[in-house]
Amino acid sequence: MPPKPPMPSAARAALCAAALLAAAAAPAHADGGGSAWSVAPAAGGGTRPAKDGRPYFYAEGTPGTVLQDIVTVTNPGPEPRTVSLRGADAANTGSGAFSVTPAKGRPKDSGAWITFAKRQVKVPPRTRAEVPFTVTVPTGALPGDHPGAIVASGGGRTVGVRLHLRVGGPTLAALTVERVKVDKDAGRITYDLVNRGNTVLTPKLAVHAEGVFGTLLDRAPRTLPVELLPGRRVSLTEPWPDAPALDSVDVRLTATAPGGARAEASGSARFVPWSAVAGGTALLLALAGGAFPLVRRRRRDPDEPVPDEERERLRGGGTRELETVGTAGTGTGTRTGTGEGL
Repeated sequence: MPPKPPMPSAARAALCAAALLAAAAAPAHADGGGSAWSVAPAAGGGTRPAKDGRPYFYAEGTPGTVLQDIVTVTNPGPEPRTVSLRGADAANTGSGAFSVTPAKGRPKDSGAWITFAKRQVKVPPRTRAEVPFTVTVPTGALPGDHPGAIVASGGGRTVGVRLHLRVGGPTLAALTVERVKVDKDAGRITYDLVNRGNTVLTPKLAVHAEGVFGTLLDRAPRTLPVELLPGRRVSLTEPWPDAPALDSVDVRLTATAPGGARAEASGSARFVPWSAVAGGTALLLALAGGAFPLVRRRRRDPDEPVPDEERERLRGGGTRELETVGTAGTGTGTRTGTGEGL
């Protein structure tokens, strides 16, 4: 069997994001060795604790604040498990998926503000370890959302838990819709969404398309499967498989989000069945090519000299015509003309 091609970096990022999302919703489980370990927020911790457990960390404070919380690593397997912890910044991939800074990268935002009591913890069999950590908000931190994650690695696998951090101060929900294009061949509308504010947005999108003869598309606002982080741009698509074959279309996209964010952008497209146009053009050219010699034969330039062959043909035809006329006029059959005037 031939070796498989290497996985693109974008695909690796998407798989990592999927693992982190799963870890945020529920504890991560068994690796290939049959043992299992999980990582989760400790119950009752953080600035908004929950008695029944938390799917993610939430922290809120003003610049200069030091926030405290606890991450729990559980090892129900029969063997000890060593797990390494690190902080990471959250980000969006180009298509809108949630991702984090890689292990070799250096976080510059909330991931860099996390400090663990232990960066590596050895968890005995069938027990759990609680690791305190702090989030130190810099004095110059900008107000708004600073999403991040706590990433745990061990036993050949990596999982994570999200950190929702909000720095106190004015917040702004704002976005723009940009680069709207209609891809006629693929049957879709492509566009960019950009978070211009300082809060995480869950946008909705409405689509309207107007043709020469009326409305072609009118989709009500629907929530997009995107968690758009501050300052991020994502490229998205809207399917349009039943686009018209012949029309002039104006498309308008309207994006909204909680907090009063709203933006619109438009794009135009001309739908032309080029195969039919090409066939019609070829037919017209063929007809025009067949008619041209006929026109040349019937419409000669008066100044153009008459070829000898045609002069002889005309001379002979004129003689016969004069003979016929003479015979009818006199009844004697006498030749009265030779056609020399031609």
